[in-house]
Amino acid sequence: MVIKNGTDDILTRERRIVMVRFGKKAALLAMAGVLTAASVTGCSGAIDAEATVVTVGKEKVPLGVVNFYARMMQGQYETYYAGMMGTTAEELWTQDAGDDKTYEESVKDSVMEAVENMYLISQHSGEYEVVLTEDEKEAIQKAAEQFDKDNKDESKEAVSGYRKDIEKYLELMTIQSKMSEKMREGVNEEVSDEEAAQKSMEYVYFSYTSTDESGSVTELTDEEKAKAKSTAETIAERAKAGEDFAAVAAELGTEVQKTAFDAKSTSPDAALIEAANALAAEGDVTGAIESDAGVYVAKLTSLLDREATDQKKASIIEERKQEQYDSLLKKWRKETDIKVDKKVWKKVSTAHARAYDFRSHYAVVNINGWDHCGIEWMDKLLYLSRSMGHRYIQNTLYYYRLVPLFAHQLENLTGCGYEELLPDLNDYFEYED
Repeated sequence: MVIKNGTDDILTRERRIVMVRFGKKAALLAMAGVLTAASVTGCSGAIDAEATVVTVGKEKVPLGVVNFYARMMQGQYETYYAGMMGTTAEELWTQDAGDDKTYEESVKDSVMEAVENMYLISQHSGEYEVVLTEDEKEAIQKAAEQFDKDNKDESKEAVSGYRKDIEKYLELMTIQSKMSEKMREGVNEEVSDEEAAQKSMEYVYFSYTSTDESGSVTELTDEEKAKAKSTAETIAERAKAGEDFAAVAAELGTEVQKTAFDAKSTSPDAALIEAANALAAEGDVTGAIESDAGVYVAKLTSLLDREATDQKKASIIEERKQEQYDSLLKKWRKETDIKVDKKVWKKVSTAHARAYDFRSHYAVVNINGWDHCGIEWMDKLLYLSRSMGHRYIQNTLYYYRLVPLFAHQLENLTGCGYEELLPDLNDYFEYED
């Protein structure tokens, strides 16, 4: 995964999580891991958490709230992306992120914009009759209190993990979560088949490279490439003559893959899409379509894939909602005087980070990395609980409550709390007196 120039997208996903209706019990709980914004890091030295770092309209934003959010983003980048980029956490922040900015500068800009947006959304929440309920306020207070108990003073000082800053952050995130749906309401949800139409095809692909067991990639010789192309041409000719496309492919040592597409698609290959889209009737077959990477043959299986078209309709509606959301934020930003104190903001840096300063970071990184369904997920929860020294599975579930709104939404949607959704794993633990 390449994250260059992708900081806004990553932060956007963090900011815009909206609760939806879940299916399986395991998926319900595991999805909470994505909501758990607890990947925080520490750094040496303290800052003045009371200093105003930005003014949004008439509201002064304390550095403590912004620093706390920045440290969470720092923890996520260092945990997930430094390894992917083959670098250390310290080196990550000095690398070029595009637009003449380092990753530290780029992420800090995105963090500041995210916080400004959270305050703007909160300031406009009254227009949508969005308020925190008493239960939500109580849950926020309890979450902040628990965080306060679980972490050492020096760590809390480093990341502005003070109770009032955490409570304010959770308030903002909870309001933003509730506002997200409201801000998206009212868009036109009528989408025609013509607008969303998706075709479908079966295709085979012969790569011009090979990969050995160690993962080393080697380009084929010209002779090997010619053989692959010849095989593709044979499949095309026999399928056009009326033989079964998948059966011929299997006979010649390859498997058929399936995909939906439209004229604007580019995957798996733009030239393949163009050729498949030009086919007039279901059952028609392309010739061998060669690219730099390999050669394709495709068979058109549907001129209107019902399931894929319906999915595209949902995607178009979601895009419209997102455009409305973005448009509202843009309008509010234009109408509001926003001033950043650059001297104060400069005091926040990524230097001397300690990725595992908080136990919650260890728990959340594990949870976020799991597959979100099935018995295997439950096994992983058990192993995580034991690795953290928890005597009871309920202690591990605390990390699902770090976004307090989720617990209430989960119960509202399912009628069940965490404990009711979990199978009884307590027999797997050996308790000490």
